Amino acid sequence: MSIILVVFFVVYLGMMLGHLPWLKVDRASIALGGAIALLATAEVTQAQALASIDFSTIGMLFGLMLISIQFELSGLYGVLSSAVGRVQTGPAILLALLTGLVGIMSAFLTNDVVAVAMTPIVLSISLRRGLNPVPFLLAIAFAANAGAVATIIGSPQNMLIGEKLHLSFAGYMGYAAVPAVLSLVVVWLALVFFYRGSWRLQRTVGAVGEEPAEPVLDRLETIKGLLILGLILYAFIFTQASRGLVAASAGAFMLFNARFLSRDMLNRVDWGLLLLFIGLFIVNGAIQDTGMPQHLVADLKAAGFNLQDSGVLYAVSAILSDLTSNVPTVMLLLPYAVDHEAGPLMALASGLSSNLIVIGSLANIIVVDAANREGLNISFGEFAKVGVPVALSTLLIAWVWIRYVM
Repeated sequence: MSIILVVFFVVYLGMMLGHLPWLKVDRASIALGGAIALLATAEVTQAQALASIDFSTIGMLFGLMLISIQFELSGLYGVLSSAVGRVQTGPAILLALLTGLVGIMSAFLTNDVVAVAMTPIVLSISLRRGLNPVPFLLAIAFAANAGAVATIIGSPQNMLIGEKLHLSFAGYMGYAAVPAVLSLVVVWLALVFFYRGSWRLQRTVGAVGEEPAEPVLDRLETIKGLLILGLILYAFIFTQASRGLVAASAGAFMLFNARFLSRDMLNRVDWGLLLLFIGLFIVNGAIQDTGMPQHLVADLKAAGFNLQDSGVLYAVSAILSDLTSNVPTVMLLLPYAVDHEAGPLMALASGLSSNLIVIGSLANIIVVDAANREGLNISFGEFAKVGVPVALSTLLIAWVWIRYVM
């Protein structure tokens, strides 16, 4: 048991810091290393390790990544972004269009992939129109996080919650769609307020160069992707088929085409995220098997801090998601989601709290890193200036909606 505790502590320290002191190791490697350490020391058997992995969640995440990659390679993201950029309107309306587009796509595709695909395009559009890219880049991060909470396939932690708690696609949307839409409105209002006098670019940033080629849409591959996505959503909503198997099968189907090399598609898969899931499944399964978390929760409940209360779980999920990242937090707290509101509340808390600080989500880091490469320093304070009010107000909206309106 002592080895399991040490491994658990080291893994979650790594989740909190994003690395381990003096080592160039990321969260995925830390989680995988922890799982292997448990197997190597015989604290966990191979059978126990396999039993602790939720392959349905892994399959759903893998399959939907490939669907999103299909849209990226077919040019859909680029064409949609370019279409928004060509709209002749003021910066505030352009920001609203971008926020809505990113929010909608993030609800039905993996939000991190949406952020990766759209960030360079939006950055280029902003620079060429002489606009300050910062509010538009922040809109990608905030909208990706806020829009993703609308469905159980919008983010990795949503998929995990949906699978573990057996939430229906439509049932979950009934809880989360309205808070997601209202959160997108809050994102737009906050960015308009904070950047109302700073729409124009005050200095030269990066190398603008020649006008880039217009994005080309591969209509056949786009239509194929849309049809497959439609079939996935139909299966999720109207059938009892395994969502993981449906999504994985659809993703595998995407690999068999005459237009894109399957190797190119597989190279774009976020294998690190999949390894993070597998490692955390094993580590969390091992700590749960010791019985210690259950005893700790019972002691906390006796002291007046009931982790199984949906309100407490909501607050703890929101706080820990910015400390240890949202996927590890959800894995840690899922065993204590016991009432019908707990799943949607955990998803909303982990997703909306991601807008608080830069390290709150991968989408945030993707956007900030892209800006920094172009000489635009989006500092911790610059991000938090908008992120803190956005996160706190949207968390309040979601709480009021579920507890007092639904």
